[in-house]
Amino acid sequence: MKTFKIGGIHPPENKLSANKTIQVAPLPTQAIVMLGQCLGAPSTPVVEKGSEVKVGTLLAKSSGFVSANLHAPVSGKVVKIDEFIDASGYKKSAVVIDVEGDVWEDAIDRSTTLIKEIKASKEEIIKKIADAGIVGLGGATFPTHIKLTPPPGKTAEVLIINGVECEPYLTSDHQLMMEKGEEIVVGITILMKAIGVNRAIIGIENNKPDAIAHLRKIVAQYSGIEVCPLKVQYPQGGEKQLIDAIINRQVPSGTLPVEVGAVVQNIGTAFAVYEAVQKNKPLFERIITITGKSVKTPCNLLARIGTPFSQLIDFCGGLPNDTAKIVGGGPMMGKALVSVDVPMTKGSSGLLMIPEAEAQRQTIRNCIRCGKCVSACAMGIEPFLLMATSERAMWEEAESAHIMDCIECGSCMFVCPSNRPLLDYIRLGKAKVGAIIRSRK
Repeated sequence: MKTFKIGGIHPPENKLSANKTIQVAPLPTQAIVMLGQCLGAPSTPVVEKGSEVKVGTLLAKSSGFVSANLHAPVSGKVVKIDEFIDASGYKKSAVVIDVEGDVWEDAIDRSTTLIKEIKASKEEIIKKIADAGIVGLGGATFPTHIKLTPPPGKTAEVLIINGVECEPYLTSDHQLMMEKGEEIVVGITILMKAIGVNRAIIGIENNKPDAIAHLRKIVAQYSGIEVCPLKVQYPQGGEKQLIDAIINRQVPSGTLPVEVGAVVQNIGTAFAVYEAVQKNKPLFERIITITGKSVKTPCNLLARIGTPFSQLIDFCGGLPNDTAKIVGGGPMMGKALVSVDVPMTKGSSGLLMIPEAEAQRQTIRNCIRCGKCVSACAMGIEPFLLMATSERAMWEEAESAHIMDCIECGSCMFVCPSNRPLLDYIRLGKAKVGAIIRSRK
């Protein structure tokens, strides 16, 4: 069974919401739309206090090369543009809309009719994706239209679709594949046309045999698309790990996947691309998993961007009494939230409530140089060394030890017998070294 060659671990899967049908979350009474929802510059508002908006109305335009448009997820009146705490724990700018009804922009096709024929040209596809504000929905939130425009001299040969969903607890991509398989595959053909390739491979871990069988049946009707079952191994969903597993090519340090002829997109992104190009629908809602061992009803929800997490938690049975930590995302790469009132964004793939018994960190002990973190690292770097350099503010040494190659998967912390906060220090080091690198340009 195919998988990546370096490192990897096998955390408990805990897919508590597997096979749970996607439900539509209720509309919020007030939507808080954060202006920074992509890996890049925050968007610039094009509305002001008092503006009336419909679902799909442009709220904010991309403000740089790496940036993305934002659209109203609800209809109603803009009551203010102010600062609110986001998933990072810091106050950031947001557009606040009081919800009045659910009136959509007329241009959006709300029918469920499948549209297979792709009339848009390559250039029109990329423009529609940019206009719709689509970003990578696997968690990185990199603007999709930029990924579809390789740098000069670089050519894509294959499109790889990430249906792995290797993060424990999360099941939103799995359920999306089961319920929207046809739309996803049409989305894949649109992406193939955009980057000019005639081959696409959908990678799915073999703990999802129903999704593998379902998509194989669909892609049999399409040319150049195949499904590749993969061994269950975390972090298989990392771009470089997925490319290694599927086409046996290694992306060099500091370069992009297109360097080895690959472009990687998430399953959720492929679906969003279908909706943007074929239905004129901007990205203002997504599937999110609400889960946890004490959660009354773990759910996969279709929820509007800007909905407070508290409302989604209530819909799935309320906050369990034994909750000690709430994580945005999965347990490996997600980050603890400071409040349940944090609003959902385009990058919100999951919300995990961790009970008291599992939330406490164990006593940190000295590193015994056992090498387990090195063996587990899927990037082939040395987490114990990177933590040491970050602790001591040795930024040049951290850069030389390839700290920027870390994908923050958390495998090193998972296997450390001394309970050392390796990833915490590496994240700190990456932020410092990244700032130093940018200052040189």
